[in-house]
Amino acid sequence: MLDHDDGNRHGLQSASDILIRTVLDAQPSPAQILARTDAQRDFIQESCFGGQMTIAKFEVERFSLRSSKPFDAVVTALKSAVGQPDMVEFFKETRATESFPDLEGVVRRGLGRVDLMLFAEFDLGDILRRENGTGTPKIMRFVIGNPLIMKEMVKHVPDAGSYAPITVLIDERPDGVHISYDLMESILLSYGSSKALVVARDLDATITSLLHECAN
Repeated sequence: MLDHDDGNRHGLQSASDILIRTVLDAQPSPAQILARTDAQRDFIQESCFGGQMTIAKFEVERFSLRSSKPFDAVVTALKSAVGQPDMVEFFKETRATESFPDLEGVVRRGLGRVDLMLFAEFDLGDILRRENGTGTPKIMRFVIGNPLIMKEMVKHVPDAGSYAPITVLIDERPDGVHISYDLMESILLSYGSSKALVVARDLDATITSLLHECAN
């Protein structure tokens, strides 16, 4: 049994839990905030989030090619151009380095002929094929990049870390195989960093040239 003091503490804890749940339930989601007027959004952000939440809009330019080559041939061309280190071992080696030159050496050993490496690949089409029981569609997402290139963008625009490594999407459609990539320059343009944009343009040139090569 609870004594009187324990009962009070238990009651206060329950009341606190109710208060916390009530406050959390009262706070709107970001999607709900976007649906409000500017004045309403300012009030909500100030009252519920202490004025620390920001929502920014920017335009992204999507580069896309259509290829008449078979899907598997396009995938093979992409993967043959980039390094494919064992990622578990790669991260073990990078964490074990004691200087930047040592780290740089590990990274460079993992790069392919276009100075990029494959971090991960996701067979998105596998989920769809399991549902419909057919051999199509084929859709794969490839996460590709170079930590040394990422570093040069992130030190000027920290948000660039949300987009590097980059994604290349290869998907099979009735009119051919589509190869798509969101241009890094367009993503970083609104941040106004000329130094980051120089790096982003060079990265875009490398990626788009590679995708042309894969498509033809």
